[in-house]
Amino acid sequence: MFPSKNRSPDPRTGAVRRHHVYPQTVSRAVKRAARAAGIAKHVGCHTLRHSFATHLLQSGSDIRTVQELLGHSDVSTTMIYTHVMNKGARGVKSPLDRLEQRRAEYRSIPTLTPPLSLRESRAG
Repeated sequence: MFPSKNRSPDPRTGAVRRHHVYPQTVSRAVKRAARAAGIAKHVGCHTLRHSFATHLLQSGSDIRTVQELLGHSDVSTTMIYTHVMNKGARGVKSPLDRLEQRRAEYRSIPTLTPPLSLRESRAG
């Protein structure tokens, strides 16, 4: 998933290829990116996992789907991510609400005005 920047020979076959990076290398890159973005809180790779699960649930994904994606054997472990979603009945959206939202987004797209030369040629 994360190839090394250097190529090295495989000790068994001698074939030169990219091996995977050490997990610490990825952790350092995430922390550097957080610092560069000005995020003051502690950020690590596990933070991305939490964000992924939370965003899936907020966008309406089924808890069982999120459980499977995260590799949890028990759904109660996945239920931890629902604590940020305590919205009560306001948190439930019907499919019709989502359609209305898409229609509103579609209507908000600005229409392009044809160049002046095209408008003049159509008028004449």
